[in-house]
Amino acid sequence: MRRLGLHQRQHAKPAGGGGGGVKGMIGRLLIAVVVVLICTISFIVTSTSNGGARSGSRSKMSLDELWRSADSVGWRPSSAPRSDWPPPPSETNGYLRVRCNGGLNQQRTAICNAVLAARIMNATLVLPELDANSFWHDDSGFRGIYDVEHFMKSLRYDVKIVEKMPEIRKNGKTKKIKAVQLRPPRDAPISWYTTDALVKMKEHGAIYLTPFSHRLAEEIDNPEYQRLRCRVNYHALRFKTNIMKLSQSIVDKLRAQGHFMSIHLRFEMDMLAFAGCFDIFNSKEQEILKKYRKENFAPKKLVYKERRAIGKCPLTPEEVGLILRAMGFNNSTRIYLAAGDLFDPSDELAENTQGLLGSAVDYMVCLLSDIFMPTYDGPSNFANNLLGHRLYYGFRTTIRPDRKALAPMFIDREKGRTAGFEETVRQAMFKTNLGGPTSGSHPSLSIQILGQNVSAKHLHRIRHINVHQIMCWKFLTAVE
Repeated sequence: MRRLGLHQRQHAKPAGGGGGGVKGMIGRLLIAVVVVLICTISFIVTSTSNGGARSGSRSKMSLDELWRSADSVGWRPSSAPRSDWPPPPSETNGYLRVRCNGGLNQQRTAICNAVLAARIMNATLVLPELDANSFWHDDSGFRGIYDVEHFMKSLRYDVKIVEKMPEIRKNGKTKKIKAVQLRPPRDAPISWYTTDALVKMKEHGAIYLTPFSHRLAEEIDNPEYQRLRCRVNYHALRFKTNIMKLSQSIVDKLRAQGHFMSIHLRFEMDMLAFAGCFDIFNSKEQEILKKYRKENFAPKKLVYKERRAIGKCPLTPEEVGLILRAMGFNNSTRIYLAAGDLFDPSDELAENTQGLLGSAVDYMVCLLSDIFMPTYDGPSNFANNLLGHRLYYGFRTTIRPDRKALAPMFIDREKGRTAGFEETVRQAMFKTNLGGPTSGSHPSLSIQILGQNVSAKHLHRIRHINVHQIMCWKFLTAVE
C-alpha cells in the first residue's frame, strides 16, 4: 500500500479579531459547554450502538458481512513523519549490533526496536542477527528471511544500516571492530540508551546488545518514535521473494473457489505449559508438559480448573469448531490452519522443517486471509503482530474469542447442560470486536484526534486499539 502524504491541517481564524471582552469570553464558554454536551451525548448514544460500522443486531449478522472488510470510515494508514524528522547525520556515534532471540515474530518486534535504538543513539545499525536455536531448528538468518536491500533502502532516511561490521587497519593488520557486549534491562527506557549504552559505544566504537527481546520500552511518549516502529514493521520488513511467492500461491489456491479464513491454533506445547493446562491429556503427555514447564518457566502453582474457568487456557480444536459452528460456518468453509506440533515431531520431520520460513509463510497467508481467528492472543507475538498488521492495511475481519466469557459455556456443555449452547456462544462472539472501527477512549488517541482536527461527530468511529497502532493512522476529515 502506498504511503500517504502528510496530513494537511486547517487552522480556523477567530471571527472578529481576537477581542470580545467579557461578553465574548462568556460566549466562548457557552459554546465550549455546548460542544462538551454534544460530545457526551454522542459518546453515550454511540457506545450503546455496539459496533460503529457494524452496528445493529450483531447476533443476526450474516456470514456475508463477516467475509467483507469493515468500512474504514475515513481512517487511512500513515506512518510517515508528521514533524521535523532530519535524515541521519553523515557521522554517527558508533556501531550497534543486536541478537534478536525467540521466534519469528518476537524477532520482528526486536528488529523494530533495534532500528529505533539506533536512531535514538545516532548509531550505525549492523544488520540484526536472528537467533538460531534447537527449538526452532532454523539458522536462516536475516538474509534468509527478509529482503535486505528493501529493508536498507526503506529506512535510509531514518538510520544508517550496514550488512556487517567494517574492518579497520591497525599495526599493519586488518581486523573487524570488536563490539563490547552489553545486556540491556528488560523494557529499558530511552534514558538507558542515551546514557549507559551510548557511553560504551563512544568508548569502544561499537556495542553488542544480547539478548535483544523486549529490551526497549513499548510506551514511549514520542509519536515520531512510534511511527518509526510502524515504518519498520509494516513497510521495511518484507519477506524474501520466494516466501512471498509461496504465500501468494497458497492464497490463490484457497481463494480460487471463494473466501477463506485462517486460524492460528495456539494449542502447542509451550503455550499449554505456560498456561498450566495439563488435565485434558493422559499421564504420559502431562509429564512431558510439566517437564517442559519446569525447564522453561518460573515455578508457580497453577490449578487447571481455576485457570480454565477464567479463560486462561488456550482453546482446544474442538472448542474452536464449536465456536465456528455457532457463528454459522459449516463444513464447506475453507480454512488455513497455522499451528505447530503439540508434541515433538519425528527426527526426520524436524530435519526437514524450517521453523522461521514456515512461520513466515503462515504469517503472510494469515495476513491476506479474509478472516483471521487467533485462538490465544494473550502473550502470542504471532497473533498480536498480525492483529496490528491486518488493521494497518484495512479493517479486515478478525474473530477474537473471549475465552473468559466462553469458558463457563464449554464447562456447562461438558456437564450435559447443552440447552441454548449455540445461541449463547453466538451472542458472546458477536459482542467482541470483529476488526472494524468501534468506539474507544484511549487518552493517547484523544490527543491524536485533536492533533488532526477531527470533528466530534467522528469520535464514535474510532477503534480502541493499541497506542502504537494509533500512531500509524490518520483520519482524513474530508471523508464522510
